[in-house]
Amino acid sequence: MLLNDLLSADRVTVLANGELDKRGAIHELANMLASGSGVPTAEVERVLLEREALQSTGIGEGVAIPHGALGELDHQCGSVLLVPTGVPFEAIDGRDVTILVAVIGPKRASGEHLKTLARVSRLLRSTEFRSRLLTAADGNQAFEMLKEESERK
Repeated sequence: MLLNDLLSADRVTVLANGELDKRGAIHELANMLASGSGVPTAEVERVLLEREALQSTGIGEGVAIPHGALGELDHQCGSVLLVPTGVPFEAIDGRDVTILVAVIGPKRASGEHLKTLARVSRLLRSTEFRSRLLTAADGNQAFEMLKEESERK
């Protein structure tokens, strides 16, 4: 599954001047996921926050991949939030997070969910791509960049 199978341009946002904390960033991601999944924002946010309570999904190098599963879903859904100014996220390397990719999926599809998380991680492994992505002027441009990079990988 390609990342662009999980995303649409309306679920990719660039907050050029945004000052968010971790909870605010997760709320933004949950709001976008709700629009793509049909699940209420509060429910998506609850699942993402429960996962964060276990351990931060900030994997380092400015990247976080908040994720969770919901029984009522029949497909995976993703959202992307770019915050070039950074969000304190308790990442494994202690650095602020600038690229957040959230993924929710059905509870019964844990194998597919893990493959998607690995794919997102691989996609964002390139320092050069992460830097380019953070120069996107808006969500549409960022979506196109993600789509192209996903198709190349």
